[in-house]
Amino acid sequence: MSLMQAMNVAAAGMYAQSVRLATTTSNLANANSVTSSTGQPYRAHEVVFAAQPVAASGGLDSVRVAGVVASQQPFRNIYEPGNPLANAAGYVQESNVNPIASMVDMISASRAYQDNVTAATVLKTVALKTLSI
Repeated sequence: MSLMQAMNVAAAGMYAQSVRLATTTSNLANANSVTSSTGQPYRAHEVVFAAQPVAASGGLDSVRVAGVVASQQPFRNIYEPGNPLANAAGYVQESNVNPIASMVDMISASRAYQDNVTAATVLKTVALKTLSI
């Protein structure tokens, strides 16, 4: 694998983690939403990553964002009989975002992003050292 291919892998990792951070931020911002533009509560989103083969690298893979999908977890039911959005039993459906899991995901994505920045920095240093020989 060339230095440029390795730098491209680190850049792909940074991009993938930035998408994950943005998605998690959106989830946290809507964690307490009881309705959205569709009339349903906000449904959490999850980023799906896929391995991306790197050409002429001996079988090494990079990463790509395969898509962002809506979570299939059930909505939370909160008992609020006075709420105008409550059903006949007095329950309001709330977003299926788990704020604690989202915070853990945000920390994980942030650290993975930083790891890719570190890898890119090391690759840059190696390239500069190679040029100075």
